[in-house]
Amino acid sequence: MFWSIVIGLLILVFGSLLVIKTEWFLQIVGRVDWAEKWLGVEGGTRLYYKLLGILFCIIGFLTMTGLLKSIVLNLVEPFFGGFR
Repeated sequence: MFWSIVIGLLILVFGSLLVIKTEWFLQIVGRVDWAEKWLGVEGGTRLYYKLLGILFCIIGFLTMTGLLKSIVLNLVEPFFGGFR
């Protein structure tokens, strides 16, 4: 339980940094052509990084609370069956 909290907190911090420091990530990583084409004319990559950061925050919270495992198992179980 302790390690899931630590890992979830690290994922949450990374997601928060991705949302807060979007311009810094843009300068280091660069533009995403797919995001520029489909998410907007000039700010598509920034929006993509912010949405990715929010997704990381959600995954971090789910990891910290222990809900990520049950959600993934419930989504995958109908395809493979018998995990439990």
